Amino acid sequence: MKTLGIFRHAKSDWNDARLRDFDRPLNKRGRKGAAVMGEHIRDHAVGWKRVLASPAVRVTQTIELAGEAAGETPPITWDRRIYLANSAALMDVLREQEGDPASIILVGHNPGLEDLIFDLVPDDGSSPLRDIVEDKFPTAAYAVLQLDIDHWSDIEENCGKLVHLVRPRDLDPALGPNIED
Repeated sequence: MKTLGIFRHAKSDWNDARLRDFDRPLNKRGRKGAAVMGEHIRDHAVGWKRVLASPAVRVTQTIELAGEAAGETPPITWDRRIYLANSAALMDVLREQEGDPASIILVGHNPGLEDLIFDLVPDDGSSPLRDIVEDKFPTAAYAVLQLDIDHWSDIEENCGKLVHLVRPRDLDPALGPNIED
């Protein structure tokens, strides 16, 4: 059994049209959301052994702020392939993990993260939280999947169960949709 965390970057800033997508920072709400989620991730106490992350600015800032709020950050592997990757590419990154850590948290972007959940968790009613993800996996959302595999190289479609899902608005209503920054 392996544990996979999926953490979408917090809300980013769209105000500077000159910036490349890769270079967009977090906005004020995103900074607050990253910190709130960092505290939740710490309190959820999975004990992440490795972080795999996109090096995009909004992801690096999300991890930095979440780590500060949590008081710790596990070792991070920055992987450019995670930036805007689809589900198949994300599974390839996971399959390549050496040392077979018991738990990995993947930090990146939609739609790839959301699609990864859909590909790993069967649509058979066994994971009721999947229905919430089908509605939306918003910025700074955090999901935990239990994967029925012995090694990361064994990851395949329908091998997981979604066991935990928290969105920023679940912890602080001011971080919900339609809230102006």
